[in-house]
Amino acid sequence: MGNGKWIFWVLATIAALLIVSVGFAIGAGSLLGVVVSIIGIIIVFGLGFTQKKKMRERGLL
Repeated sequence: MGNGKWIFWVLATIAALLIVSVGFAIGAGSLLGVVVSIIGIIIVFGLGFTQKKKMRERGLL
């Protein structure tokens, strides 16, 4: 994974773990866990789209 594209793998892994954590929080009956996980997912997705836009503007994608 060259050209700095490894960041997308890291962000995708974090997003997947957060999605799984939503399921665990639901199973545990933790509303706080669900809310924190969903906020984390929104942040990680936002970072990913922002990074992709920056890399596209630089001609790296």
